[in-house]
Amino acid sequence: MFKIKPSSLRLISQSVNVQPAKHVKNIAVDDKDRLSKPRSQIKGVELLRNPSLYKGMAFTLEERQLLGIHGLLPPAILSQEVQCHRIMENFLREKDDLSRYISLTNLQYRNEKLFYKVLIDNLELLMPIVYTPTVGLACQKYGIAFRRSKGLFITIHDKGHIYDVLCNWPESTVKAIVVTDGQRILGLGDLGCYGMGIPIGKLSLYTALAGIYPTHCLPIMLDVGTNNQQLLDDPLYIGLRQKRVTGRVYEEFMDEFMDAVVARFGQNCLIQFEDFASHNAYKFLEKYHDKYCMFNDDIQGTAAVALAGVLTSLRVTKIPLEENRILFVGAGQAACGIADLVALAISRKVNITYEEACSRIYMFDVDGLLVESRPEAQLDGPKSKYTKVNLKPTRNLSDAVEQIKPTVLIGATGVGGIFTESVIRKMGEFNDRPVIFALSNPTDKAECTAQHAYEYTDGRCLFSSGSPFEPVELNGKICIPGQGNNSYIFPGVALATTVFQSKHIDEEVFLIAAKTLSEQVSEPDLVAGRLYPPMKQIQNVSVKIAVEISKYYYETDLASLYPAPYDLESYIRDQLYDTTYQSYVPNTWQWPEEHTKPKNFD
Repeated sequence: MFKIKPSSLRLISQSVNVQPAKHVKNIAVDDKDRLSKPRSQIKGVELLRNPSLYKGMAFTLEERQLLGIHGLLPPAILSQEVQCHRIMENFLREKDDLSRYISLTNLQYRNEKLFYKVLIDNLELLMPIVYTPTVGLACQKYGIAFRRSKGLFITIHDKGHIYDVLCNWPESTVKAIVVTDGQRILGLGDLGCYGMGIPIGKLSLYTALAGIYPTHCLPIMLDVGTNNQQLLDDPLYIGLRQKRVTGRVYEEFMDEFMDAVVARFGQNCLIQFEDFASHNAYKFLEKYHDKYCMFNDDIQGTAAVALAGVLTSLRVTKIPLEENRILFVGAGQAACGIADLVALAISRKVNITYEEACSRIYMFDVDGLLVESRPEAQLDGPKSKYTKVNLKPTRNLSDAVEQIKPTVLIGATGVGGIFTESVIRKMGEFNDRPVIFALSNPTDKAECTAQHAYEYTDGRCLFSSGSPFEPVELNGKICIPGQGNNSYIFPGVALATTVFQSKHIDEEVFLIAAKTLSEQVSEPDLVAGRLYPPMKQIQNVSVKIAVEISKYYYETDLASLYPAPYDLESYIRDQLYDTTYQSYVPNTWQWPEEHTKPKNFD
């Protein structure tokens, strides 16, 4: 196979003189030989209303005159840096996080490049606003927060015409879709159409953390109704006012949606499932993962980031992965997804069967410890493989910890405070460095706080949560909690998948992502108590994950982009979205003088 050495113009460095397709129309090449933004024919007020092209007061005088917007803006010309300063000044003046969320959303609707510039430059400060935990509050208050429609809303009554609805989307090149039906939003339950805040927020991170072009991203809400009576009675509710459609009609609707996406945007369009109810999430993952380019972030993304945290903790505890006793509290899609990937990692590491690996993992759900003899039974579904026979049934988590003496405790319950003082202290009694993950979102749903985890283990625990917690000072020592946020995983997976046009996404991809993420934690980070890299490094982490996944795609013949780039990392970095403003002044150049003089009659 010929390999392309990536230069900005993608010239083949050896014997073949071919340029790979970039799928960009009307491109211009600047003096650095980089592909710039497609030139727009939009002018005047229409230009000022286009968030992808709008630059605010950064338009130069020449641009204002050529594009017919002179006089439509104040006369001062401001740099993007000054605009960023203004945005942050206003952001800090907002009185609460919901107001800050609405402020940033309005900026995104108005000036896309400035929004991403501000977000990337202030990532640690703004991530909790555009993503968890504030996005959960925004979904709950979506009727108030709603300002302007973004993405597509496809209802059950569009069944038979989903392709027609997709054709209404103005962008012909869509590489990534995040879709939800709003039935299980974070740990908040059925929020129906209010759940649209999740796909919008996720795709904002596709761009901010992985450099995927926002015009290539499409958030979709599949509105099949809601069983939340409070929403049905809410006069501000934006969705269908009916109970959820289920059963055969619902499944036919989903099948049609998947086929329509492929028909409209192609087989390589990535479809990320988000916040579906557990039974549907597993059903659709099993049904679609071999047929479409899709994954479920709640199951697979959560699994990868949790596994990465566990792998990092091993460098501190010095206990081999296969010798750990891991107790999961919660047996829904998140917990089972993590357990499945951990079992896969164990089986690969020590060359045992997957079933043997599952026998080393324990689970505790709403009815107590998963043991065959418990009176409540309820042992079917994905959690069944973790049922034990040699333990006593109990509905008391502290008793379960006493029986199992786990080295790792992982919570994914959506029940705030379920890790009580007794549970945490027992973890500290049984382990020199107990590993405690409280992964439920938003913050008030976390199984315990960072303060309690460190306090009840005398600062010895290795702690991670789904939503961010502030550092904890204990006995003169600063303990930095980890945030096991899926945003460490899904942007890198999406970047590799969209750039190299993978046909499918299998479990190995998430194992690779977890290992790569863990490897990005430096020794100084580890000494500080971090289980994940600092959030400010997440863009580079996404690229590193994408590189390793892309190698796997080519090794397994899943990639559709051929020939394979000579340097995968350079090729990936050359595809990333640039937040700097581009000039809209047309390029001009000179001809030989004799060809520029008008022809006259002799």
